[in-house]
Amino acid sequence: MRVSALPLPPGQWVTLLRRLRHGDALLRLGLCLLAAVVLWAVTGAWSPPFPYRTGHVPPRDLVARVKFKVPDPEQTRLQRRQAVTGTICVYEHDKKALVDLQRQLKADVFEVTQAASFEQVPTATWRRFLPLVPEHSTADEEQYFQDFRTALAEDMQLAQLEDAVRRALEPHERYGLLDRLSHTADEGDQAAIVVHPLGNEALGERMEVPKVRISEAAAQLPQRLEAELRAVMVPDAKAPQLAQLLDNWFRSRGLPVTLRWNRPATQRAYELALAAVPEATYEFQEGERLVDGGVPLLDKDLELLRREYLAIERHPLQMIQHSLADLGMFVALYILCGCYIYYHNRQVIEDLRRLSTLLGLVVATVILAVIAARDNWRAEVIPLVLFGMAVTVAYHREMALLLTASVALVVCLSLGESLAQFVILMASVSSAVMLLGRIRSRTRLIFVGLGAGAAATLTALGVGTLAGQPYGASDMSEWLAVGANSGVGSLNFGLRLVLGAAWYGVCVVLAGFLMAGLLPFVERLFDVQTDLSLLELGDAAHPLLQELARRAPGTYNHSINVASIGEAAAEAIGANGLLVRVGAYFHDIGKMLKPGYFVENQGSDGSRHESLLPAMSTLVIIAHVKDGADLARQHHLPQSLIDFIQQHHGTTLVEYFYRQAAARQSAEQEPAAPLDETPFRYPGPKPQTREAGVLMLADAVESACRTLTDPAPARIESLVDDIAMKRLMDGQFDECGLTLKELQTVEESLVKSLTSVYHGRVKYPSQQTA
Repeated sequence: MRVSALPLPPGQWVTLLRRLRHGDALLRLGLCLLAAVVLWAVTGAWSPPFPYRTGHVPPRDLVARVKFKVPDPEQTRLQRRQAVTGTICVYEHDKKALVDLQRQLKADVFEVTQAASFEQVPTATWRRFLPLVPEHSTADEEQYFQDFRTALAEDMQLAQLEDAVRRALEPHERYGLLDRLSHTADEGDQAAIVVHPLGNEALGERMEVPKVRISEAAAQLPQRLEAELRAVMVPDAKAPQLAQLLDNWFRSRGLPVTLRWNRPATQRAYELALAAVPEATYEFQEGERLVDGGVPLLDKDLELLRREYLAIERHPLQMIQHSLADLGMFVALYILCGCYIYYHNRQVIEDLRRLSTLLGLVVATVILAVIAARDNWRAEVIPLVLFGMAVTVAYHREMALLLTASVALVVCLSLGESLAQFVILMASVSSAVMLLGRIRSRTRLIFVGLGAGAAATLTALGVGTLAGQPYGASDMSEWLAVGANSGVGSLNFGLRLVLGAAWYGVCVVLAGFLMAGLLPFVERLFDVQTDLSLLELGDAAHPLLQELARRAPGTYNHSINVASIGEAAAEAIGANGLLVRVGAYFHDIGKMLKPGYFVENQGSDGSRHESLLPAMSTLVIIAHVKDGADLARQHHLPQSLIDFIQQHHGTTLVEYFYRQAAARQSAEQEPAAPLDETPFRYPGPKPQTREAGVLMLADAVESACRTLTDPAPARIESLVDDIAMKRLMDGQFDECGLTLKELQTVEESLVKSLTSVYHGRVKYPSQQTA
């Protein structure tokens, strides 16, 4: 049986439930409820999860459960193309060339009319007014000249001619001219354009393309010239002839291009047209096939299935039912894990900091797993392995396996993952947990990651083969799935299976590397020490140990001896011997403040307690516990070592000074009343762990053995047994979990170690007694 209290029997659950009314219990329930609400929100527990992933092979055809619409990219592209080709392009009009042309005409007319005779007229200038192909004689040319000169002899007539030409060209001066369109049919409408004056896009006007073509304008120019000439100056009989001469001049010079394509303005017109095009959609009918069965899902298939999933309307009552189901799962897991923790690691529930830290780690793990489970990552195994290793470091394997299984169950159900994926995750985590053990170097974590990664890879291969599904490596699944669709599916299934299994292995190995870096933070978060950190703390060069050796060498030597025998005793019962050894190094550091009051540091000067009352001496002796704890906190030692300092005497009695005080009281009082033991006892607490109980006993027997004049093995064994029984009967081991069998094993180990320390030697004939 155990010396500590046994777990509560089933009949005492009523008492436990009554205690839930207390404020501390309600606070802990509140923390659990808060964690459950956060998990509910993170996992989207109000609706069923989306169960498909890229590369997943559905066993049958998947059909639409509801009507829903999906974007039709091809139709949208066609409509956008039509919008571009139907856009009216923008041209800017610069009329300067047309104005310059009219000025040149005016100059040529003036030059011809100023000639005194036909022979004196400039030939080149006059030729511009004649047809390009001569169809007349010299006499006809002379007659044309005389008529032309007579019609324009006066300045007023010249002004009227200028006004008539301006009127004839006014539409072109306003809207411009172009030879051919600068944009193609794919770049805009070919029937009309928008024309705006140079530098002023706000005054743009829509124009039909024929009205601004130079060919159309040249064909209509004679009629327009004739009509304007008739209106202002020339008799009807002469108007056609004069209009023909002017038209000949325009044909010889050519009408200028005044319109230029404004690409930036047209681009803005494109953008407006495209913005007005709605996205084309295709409506799937209920029961219509979405994807084929037996073929790996591609990204486009996944997008189609996701749209069908989002299109399903869920009634608020259904959402409430689904939420209650998930919360019920959380409650069941709370009860399962809570019962285990209550019976096997109750301090997690009793310590609010430990409970909140553990709940926070659970929530963080689920959040990271949900994020890492994205289709292009599929790395949810990494946070789960990190969680399992962290709990193993902080507590023990059994608790880590239970909690990790619960968290993995929440993750799988929340993500819609299958039982096969749950098996792969648990195989990965449990391998890492079982291989972890005691950590004496950071490379240990890397080897754990490699071993667990191999186990994860093999498990994924086996499970994937049985389930007919490749798991993981989704980034490669699309091009492999394309190969499967093209007829080489059996070959690519094996390749996808191997790649997916290898991906799980890589993730687990990566988790091992991450844990090697996160280990100090895990130790600080849970206030635990691995063998690696204990070895660092147990370095003889530690400032506190150096100071102890300098100020109190006797105490330092005593601590070294206690560490040696205590480590062996702890290892004998399966406790953490290294923790006991390092704890023994520091358990008496408080004595360095008053080293002369402790017998192991007293020399030939005698005891300082001879001048003190027993009660005062007791205060000095007891004070080394509090002083040691204060020194440990000042030097930032972990709480586990501070616990050794505070618990290594428990609530034992300082017997020597208690007996002195009792004898003094007996001599002073008749009859003598029993002396109260309370002021002569250490403040405690009693040892709370097996390691603290072993240290208490090792400290006591090591000190007591120094008083033996003849440390024979039998005397040592009797002394150790007496001290152990005294501590047992005093109730010092009630709270540390030591069983009577373990206590006997500890005694045997201590006797063996002390016998080795105080072993006898053969006395040589010539040897003198010192």
